[in-house]
Amino acid sequence: MHIPTLLAAVCLGTAVTGAPTEVRRRNTISRTSPPSGCLSVGSSGTYSTIGDALDALDSSASSACIFVYSGTYAEQLKIDFAGELTLYGETTDSGTYKDNTVTITHTISSEDAGSLDLSATVNVVSDGFKMYNINVVNGYGKGAQAVALVGNADQLGFYGCQFSGYQDTLYAKAGTQYYSNCMIEGAVDYIFGDASAWFGECDIVSNGSGAITANSREESTDSAWYAIDNCNVKAASGVDLDGDVYLGRPWRVLARVIYQNSELGSLINSAGWTTMADGATPLYYEYANTGDGSSTSSRKYESSISAGVTKTTVLGSGYADWIDESY
Repeated sequence: MHIPTLLAAVCLGTAVTGAPTEVRRRNTISRTSPPSGCLSVGSSGTYSTIGDALDALDSSASSACIFVYSGTYAEQLKIDFAGELTLYGETTDSGTYKDNTVTITHTISSEDAGSLDLSATVNVVSDGFKMYNINVVNGYGKGAQAVALVGNADQLGFYGCQFSGYQDTLYAKAGTQYYSNCMIEGAVDYIFGDASAWFGECDIVSNGSGAITANSREESTDSAWYAIDNCNVKAASGVDLDGDVYLGRPWRVLARVIYQNSELGSLINSAGWTTMADGATPLYYEYANTGDGSSTSSRKYESSISAGVTKTTVLGSGYADWIDESY
């Protein structure tokens, strides 16, 4: 495939070598009651549903927060708030998704809903939104596109969250997005869209065969990346997927994805990447990865790179102003 001669001029940074055996935990606190000023939801809260709490915010443009007590909430939510909103889930350990006690769940396919966005359990269109320690599930399963989360806004942050589905789990659609210490699970194209998104210290978990990413970048002037950094890429427990999973395929012709400093399990096919969009010339990179699926000797559709990309490359020079760096 054609590799642009200006590739070397991309803003790159020195990456940290070595991959984790488990996601790195930077921030560990117990959050079992509402932070000051937050609305509260659940058995001990003021509101019985998250939707009710969102409605109570009304048309305010001030910063706000909602705390959700332990429980499973069968809701479909659109986060469309004029101010910066933070949604917290109850947990005894905020530094990991593994102790989450709050789940938002809905089950519908995009065909039945009418679009990908309308199938989403949570659809975020509010800039500056943050979510902590909440599980988001689309329970549809095999057979159709069915989204758990749509991120269609700028400067979104997700910390210690889980996103679960099968096909098209996480629609990182547009804007800049940051995922830290999260778990993303699916089988087919389960991280997809045209956001510029950083996935750091996450578990990327395949529960069936397919491609993990389906990036939709299609213009050379589009600055978007998917950067998967210091992550564990593995099969779901009890699922045998050796060689059945690809790192990505191009939903649009100039897809751009890098896996760096990550552990790639034996589920990864030796070819690494596969095709989808006609005439695609994707920019697919790997740097300093380890694990049984990390050998690049038989890779297809891959470009060379001399260093890992930085958060500045992916999120812009002002990223420290909006991401939570305690994670």
